[in-house]
Amino acid sequence: MSARAVVTGLGVAAPNGLGTEEYWKATLRGESGIGPLTRFDASTYPARLAGEVTGFHAPDHIPGRLLPQTDHMTRLALVAADFSLADAGADPEKLPEYGMSVVTANSYGGFEFGQRELEKLWSQGGSHVSAYQSFAWFYAVNTGQISIRHGMRGPSGVLVTEQAGGIDATGHARRHIRKGTPFVLTGGVDGALSPWGWTAYLSVGELSTREDPRRAYLPFDADASGWVPGEGGAVLTVEDEEFARERGAGRPYGEIAGYASGVDPRPDSGRPPVLRRVIEQALADAGLGPRDIDVVFADAAGVPEPDRIEAEAVTAVFGERGVPVTAPKTLVGRLAAGGSALDTATALLALRDGVIPPTAHVTDPAPGCAGLDLVLGAPREARLRTALVLARGTGGFTAALVVRALDGPWPRSA
Repeated sequence: MSARAVVTGLGVAAPNGLGTEEYWKATLRGESGIGPLTRFDASTYPARLAGEVTGFHAPDHIPGRLLPQTDHMTRLALVAADFSLADAGADPEKLPEYGMSVVTANSYGGFEFGQRELEKLWSQGGSHVSAYQSFAWFYAVNTGQISIRHGMRGPSGVLVTEQAGGIDATGHARRHIRKGTPFVLTGGVDGALSPWGWTAYLSVGELSTREDPRRAYLPFDADASGWVPGEGGAVLTVEDEEFARERGAGRPYGEIAGYASGVDPRPDSGRPPVLRRVIEQALADAGLGPRDIDVVFADAAGVPEPDRIEAEAVTAVFGERGVPVTAPKTLVGRLAAGGSALDTATALLALRDGVIPPTAHVTDPAPGCAGLDLVLGAPREARLRTALVLARGTGGFTAALVVRALDGPWPRSA
């Protein structure tokens, strides 16, 4: 095998679109999926907006036998995996079962699973599983259901690194490719739109309490007031390039060219955040310099201090207004591990179509972020070959991923 990891399929489940092309069209049109939370009564909570995947009816997408043993987030992950496989033109029944693996990320989905266990405890006077056990079960279930359904018996795993999870899972998938597993489903679908999960979000102290969806989540803006949670994400089909050619796959969206990760030091350590170093390491891993990057998909915390730190890191690497920067997640909210997976899918779609989606609703960049060339207002057409995707999560998790378009023709094997 070539050990070059290429993305042959995308499967998206997002608040503004169920399905890859539906999401992409909505994003370019500036259609938001953020609105008043409806999954439960949030009227007594200080934050009441969320990005919800609407119009999703699980029985329309997955077999009925799976419904009793899955929750909402796992069902979304199963559907996104189905979308990705279909997009890649891959039939798992025709592929080597031990040559296929699943590596996903999740950080908040266990809250919904745990909520169900707590409700059993309250209503039935007892439960066979503790809340902590439910998290462990959920993380295994999310990947396990995908691998069991499609007979994928290769090395698999789940990463729990909050917002950075989707990138970390994709980097781990590339590692599997290099070690000889030719076919990997990766990415993340995440969210916690349940009372217990909502309490966890609120405990971070960074949620926006505004009620206007257009003004609630404004990363890099002078009026930034926090972020809005959402649910969903993306599942990517990643393959060894030679393997993809031999099975007759269509032209890939691009290559996973570079990856790096790190963890911020303690706030009182006197050491700087790791984002700049992680960016530089991802570029070095891809064999690229700052001038080779055509667009940056920002983490976009929506909180003034983290936004300033990210802006300074990007400016330090690329120079003042040295590269277009965008955060289309302003249309869906921050999806935890699903967010960076969705950003990766969005970056690959941008490379495919030569267009950068804008950062919606941001109108007045904050002084500390003035050095960024933010794409605002409308999509920006550009010649795109490489994109850098950034993610920073609670706990200091930091990750960067470089995706690159393929050069030349894509001949398929007979």
